[in-house]
Amino acid sequence: MLEQQAVSGSGIPGRRIRLSLAMVAALLGLYLSYLLAYPFLSSLIWALVLSIIILPLHRRVEARIRPAGLAALISVTAAAIALVVPAAFVAQQLAHEAANGAIYLAGELRNMEWREAVATSPRLAAVVAWAEDQLDLAGIVGGLATRLSALSTSLLRGSINQLINLVLTFYFLFYFLRDWPQALRALRNLSPLSDAETEQVARRFVETVHATMFGTVAVAAVQGTLGGLMFWWLGLPTPVFWGVVMGLLAIVPMLGAFVVWVPASIALAIDGEWTKALVLAAWGGLIIATIDNLLYPVLVGNRLKLHTVVTFVCAVGGVILFGAYGIVLGPAIVAVTGTLIELLRRRFVGEAQTHADAAVLGDMGRTDNQDD
Repeated sequence: MLEQQAVSGSGIPGRRIRLSLAMVAALLGLYLSYLLAYPFLSSLIWALVLSIIILPLHRRVEARIRPAGLAALISVTAAAIALVVPAAFVAQQLAHEAANGAIYLAGELRNMEWREAVATSPRLAAVVAWAEDQLDLAGIVGGLATRLSALSTSLLRGSINQLINLVLTFYFLFYFLRDWPQALRALRNLSPLSDAETEQVARRFVETVHATMFGTVAVAAVQGTLGGLMFWWLGLPTPVFWGVVMGLLAIVPMLGAFVVWVPASIALAIDGEWTKALVLAAWGGLIIATIDNLLYPVLVGNRLKLHTVVTFVCAVGGVILFGAYGIVLGPAIVAVTGTLIELLRRRFVGEAQTHADAAVLGDMGRTDNQDD
């Protein structure tokens, strides 16, 4: 008996060491897996976001078309056409207009009309004279025009890195859509939480993605509408087109509607339309640019039941920390973390209540024995 206890006792530290080594190996494997996935992180996140957004429509396609791979291919093709074609057209048009604008600006800098207008203001004339002494403005703008002209012809091809990321995004999207039932089962099996708790966390993540994209598109639509209306009121050409362009650009975190209204204000000022230039610049800087920071946190925060300040910090901080996809990842991290903390709080409170009830029952049992 003593020998068995000694063997058993000596085996406990050995099992603990093996368990500790296994945990260290698992953590190391997770870290190495993260390093392996890091180069594809942007494509994976955008593919996951797109799959969450189009999954309700894909389920309808999947219910009518078999096999699942063909249904996923149809959904991915439709998503690619709906997203890539308009984005490529707008990008090419912007590059073309930017090239034309730079050529026009270079010509205006070389003529004498604007110099005569500036000469009426001695202070402004002194500033312009200093700038011309220090910088070759016409040469700089002319070089910019040349680069933009070349860019307008090659923008559709894009850089190799962007093209690879785009292809990988739709590649991952295909498998996310085709294998989403298996992915949900794997999530339940790997999660340390119960099935109900895992579904609650997953539902919170999905709600965050929907709320974030809804807020982004809604704010972009408002910004594009306001910009298009101002273009129409000022009598600028094709206000509907430029309103749509400003709305699409407002969706991109690193860009915005200012890519359109700032050059338009400069062009109006060069043409001598100072009143229109000031009105457009004030409207863009005070209304279009600020409505994003005011409206987005309210729309997203209300749907996520988060405070406006928290939503603003999540969105802006996410973009600063992670880049473009941080606008989704930032709020998702905070929302999911809050859900996990709430689940853990309930579990700890439940366990504490269970121990308290057990202690009360034990005291009652001892009291009954004493009375007997």
